[in-house]
Amino acid sequence: MSEFDAFLLLSFGGPEGPEDVMPFLRNVTRGRGVPEERLADVAEHYRHFHGVSPINAHNRALIDSLTTELAGHDIGLPIYWGNRNWKPYVADAVRQMRDDGVRRALVLATSATGGFSSCRQYRNDLAQARAVSGEGAPELVKLRHFFDHPGFIEANVDGARAALAELPAGERDDARLVFTAHSIPVSMNDSSGPDAAGKLYERQQRETARLVATALRGPGAEFDLVWQSRSGPAQVPWLEPDVNDHLRALAERGVQAAAVCPTGFVADHLEVLWDLDIEARATAAEVGLHFARAATAGTHPAFVTAIRELVQEQLAGAAPRALGTLGLCGIDCPATCCPAPQRPPARP
Repeated sequence: MSEFDAFLLLSFGGPEGPEDVMPFLRNVTRGRGVPEERLADVAEHYRHFHGVSPINAHNRALIDSLTTELAGHDIGLPIYWGNRNWKPYVADAVRQMRDDGVRRALVLATSATGGFSSCRQYRNDLAQARAVSGEGAPELVKLRHFFDHPGFIEANVDGARAALAELPAGERDDARLVFTAHSIPVSMNDSSGPDAAGKLYERQQRETARLVATALRGPGAEFDLVWQSRSGPAQVPWLEPDVNDHLRALAERGVQAAAVCPTGFVADHLEVLWDLDIEARATAAEVGLHFARAATAGTHPAFVTAIRELVQEQLAGAAPRALGTLGLCGIDCPATCCPAPQRPPARP
């Protein structure tokens, strides 16, 4: 049995009031050359929700559910929480763990797939947090990716099924299943993975979508994987099509209804609420397409169980559970896996 004495929830972070918004956005985009006027545009999305991102509240709820789940299976790991871009910062969490005498901790990052932003950057965050914590900082062992874990898939299937039920009864069977994930630069996607084959991020997102569609409609079920929330310069190619462009294309083909399933997100982040519930819904209304949006995994009991099972893989050598065909990912990643993108120089 491996010895661990704590659990760390590692996430992206988000503002919790209007005064937090611009400092948070500057944290997120530091070194990327994003002009201040672009940040001001994005800040308006947050102000629509009174300057509060839902992500921190979701993480608190997830911690509450995990606390109950772990205790119910006699797993006595105290849970800590740290973010990349806003309070509580991961470096502060690791310092607290050190001060509490934690020697070795399991870490769950709130991203289901591999990729630079969804895995390698979190690994870098952990290494930096240990470095600034100094002597006595705990060893941090990141749990594997869960894009095809049965519990994650079940949670998303339930969300998609509920979304289909919101559509007009006569259109549910033929409604298009449209899965979304956060767009990233094409170059970042192409270099994601441990070898020259690349495209790990896109392949894993597609596998999640395939598994959910299959559970809903059987083998060979048709579905679309599209992208949302791109934020880079117009001259830099990002993964396409954008969800709004795709909804317009569906309407032009005569499709009557779509269930949009944000399986690329673990919880209902602000990007889900703004980009889908507001912008994509408005696009669908504009083109006469019936629209429903599926809930994310959030604190669905099957997803909470999945996290506990990931912990048990490390604590007691429990057999990994996975539904997909891509193989397990995120275990002992080589340092060359999912490298940082080459970013344009910062604007003066």
